[in-house]
Amino acid sequence: MLKSLDDDKAVDPIVVDLAGKTAMADFMVVASGTSQRHISSMAEKILHALKERGMKDASGEGLGASDWVLIDAGDVIIHLFKPEMRSFYDIEKLWSVEAPKRLVVSPG
Repeated sequence: MLKSLDDDKAVDPIVVDLAGKTAMADFMVVASGTSQRHISSMAEKILHALKERGMKDASGEGLGASDWVLIDAGDVIIHLFKPEMRSFYDIEKLWSVEAPKRLVVSPG
């Protein structure tokens, strides 16, 4: 996935470790594209590669508008944004915050 994004000249790709923050995935990849066409092309290549690797359930949301495409690759969630959308939602900052510690209250 990261190689595909690198080959396609994705802008500022980052990987966010989701361990201990959610059960929906282990990692999240966030990257930007320079245009709707660029984002759509990157997304389609990733989906094609995932399906070739046997991930028949891999799916993408937002492919039509391509301002923000989300790809569910099982243990990895991929977000591809136009730069202004990425800046507005800033999801990598949101998910990079350390998970809160569980408070243990002793009886009495």
